[in-house]
Amino acid sequence: MPKIEVCLTPALLDLYAIENSIVVVIDILRATSSITYGIENGAEAIIPVMNVEDCLNYADKGYLLAAERNGEVVEGYDFGNSPFSYTVEKVAGETIVLTTTNGTKAMHLAQERAHQVIVGSFLNLSSVCNYLKKENKDVLLLCAGWKDNFNLEDTLFAGAVVEQLQNDFTVGDDSSVAALDMYQLAKTDLRGYLKKSSHNHRLVKLNIEEDVQFCLKLDVCATIPVLEGEKLVKLSF
Repeated sequence: MPKIEVCLTPALLDLYAIENSIVVVIDILRATSSITYGIENGAEAIIPVMNVEDCLNYADKGYLLAAERNGEVVEGYDFGNSPFSYTVEKVAGETIVLTTTNGTKAMHLAQERAHQVIVGSFLNLSSVCNYLKKENKDVLLLCAGWKDNFNLEDTLFAGAVVEQLQNDFTVGDDSSVAALDMYQLAKTDLRGYLKKSSHNHRLVKLNIEEDVQFCLKLDVCATIPVLEGEKLVKLSF
């Protein structure tokens, strides 16, 4: 059987051999949730970039520019990474250039070596799991964390994936076991469990509880974004 592993932070990514693996990048609050929602709602592509300044390289192409740092929209940009900025009315047919504190960095690091990079969130949990079962390849669940530190919300999602795949994959590391245990402890009240997280305290100060609640919804989307070249686009499978 293929194996499934969990990398709890991008700072540990070099420890994993991912050349033949599908890497699922996870940044639940809020980058991968917003990306999934945007592609579901008809965005032509989302281009993840590392730095705020990198967005400016696309300023003359007619793309929407989105930049977030520390949970807030960077001044002068069209929007940040709230899922409610990625509605049909705003993004259908558009290409968006996006930089976030954690998620877009994780995507670039993964792309350097991975067989394939896809985006996972609670919004597309079942689609992601069904795809991974179908492909039958090694999987690394890459938690974007918070500035290279471990965080709860990304690990909980990793645990949700492990729960669905554990009978079809070899659980390859203790991080997967820990993520699964955490998810099984928290899954009946994800929002309540996350109230103790450090990121929750940051987001409460930004008054975006509606975003948090939305990002924890299950299977709102069927779409899986996949990184092809520099663009995240809708995966066909």
